[in-house]
Amino acid sequence: MTDIFDDLAAEYRRLDAVLASLTAEQWDRPSDAEGWSVSDVVLHLAQTEEMISGPSEGQEAFLPSAETSVDGMAADLVAAERGAPAADLLARWRAAAFATPGALRAHPPGTRLPWVRTSLSPRTLATTRLAEHWAHALDITVPLGVPYPDTERLRHIAWLAHRTLPYAFAVEGLPDAPVFCELTAPDGTRWPLGDPSAPSRITGPASDFCRLGARRLTPAQTGLTAEGPHGADALRVLRNYAA
Repeated sequence: MTDIFDDLAAEYRRLDAVLASLTAEQWDRPSDAEGWSVSDVVLHLAQTEEMISGPSEGQEAFLPSAETSVDGMAADLVAAERGAPAADLLARWRAAAFATPGALRAHPPGTRLPWVRTSLSPRTLATTRLAEHWAHALDITVPLGVPYPDTERLRHIAWLAHRTLPYAFAVEGLPDAPVFCELTAPDGTRWPLGDPSAPSRITGPASDFCRLGARRLTPAQTGLTAEGPHGADALRVLRNYAA
């Protein structure tokens, strides 16, 4: 894969171009993130980016308690700050987002950074930020009819979804099981993930795999095929983000 920090910066630039083109009316429109406007989505992205590039106490604000879901905590943070003008939101997100790739790249090898309910390497945290920005970019662009075509950067997101399958199984109370994925990239090439000898296998479009992990599609809405004893369960539990 190409460098994750460079690809993260490229994804930010692409989203920035979309946000800069929106009218005031579009910023107030509903997004595909339930209950959130386009402005709310950008506020959420700014808040979470500030936890990486801002003061260390910002990271502590994004540590949910055992009784609080990550989605619930994010909703509370947005509700507490919503209402800022679009220009201010865009400037806030830009300041945090454009600092993130360099901030993560600067950490020495072996660094572990606190994030949500665990700690991650800088490269893995960069991958999660790419996955979240890509998913929320769809929440913005799809209802507005703005083009946001898939790119080769989906490979990072597909890797993340496959790499965290043990976590996804555990969230649903299921035992871990090896699953091999052979995904078709946007350019038609093949992306193998995992051990080809695994008893369970998922094949199909990488774009569907990533959207399924982002919970923007259900298994039945995808072109993915599951085989073996755990393939269908893997499709059902797949996720690109923490619960």
